[in-house]
Amino acid sequence: MDFVFMLTRDDRTVTDCLHVLDSVRDLGITHIGFKDVGVDTATLRRLHEQIKELGATSHLEVVSTDRDQALDSVRTAVDLGVDWLLGGTWIEETLALLAGTGIRYLPFAGEPTGHPTRLAGTPARIAEDCRRAEAAGCAGVDLLAHRATEADPLDLVRAARAATAGRLVVAGSLSTPAQIHALAEAGADAFTVGSAAFAGAVRPDAGSLAAQLTAVLEASDGPSQSGQPRDPLTLVR
Repeated sequence: MDFVFMLTRDDRTVTDCLHVLDSVRDLGITHIGFKDVGVDTATLRRLHEQIKELGATSHLEVVSTDRDQALDSVRTAVDLGVDWLLGGTWIEETLALLAGTGIRYLPFAGEPTGHPTRLAGTPARIAEDCRRAEAAGCAGVDLLAHRATEADPLDLVRAARAATAGRLVVAGSLSTPAQIHALAEAGADAFTVGSAAFAGAVRPDAGSLAAQLTAVLEASDGPSQSGQPRDPLTLVR
């Protein structure tokens, strides 16, 4: 299962994102994301350049639940040339803006509200949104399962997995290896972690960000058949 390290805290790109990225460059993380709020455009441009210089796959996740602001985020993604665009619910308008760019799009399933974002929606609603996204030509969905307000997070993941053959990314509020393992069992293809790593919540007994991310990398692949974690530098595809 892919781990997308989000250079974000509380749904905003951290202001020292360039320094943070440099500090963890040797961990071998190959999926890195950010949001278009928290830092200025020039910083976002340099951040994306550095992500690509590392050979990593880039992700921009839309924060706003306002249509016009969300579509502005899509335009930012196009301008930067990211690999994946996550979030937003205006599928047709977004796909039209992405046409010809090669950027793959994963809209939110369910109804995101507020900031930091919460997710409304039953498993049936999530499944319906996944089918609609796939029919429209999206590459999959972005699911805020652990920010759900109406259902068990894993029930939402299972419903999404059953409804789409596309890429299923689970984003937001993941902080424990047990949650990550459960997502893999439920059929997620990838997950994001940002705030929990910056807050030291993944591995509370360790202080450094590198230690937090190493724990996430280990959890993303699960234990080996011997029961011991694998080398964290080889875990992310």
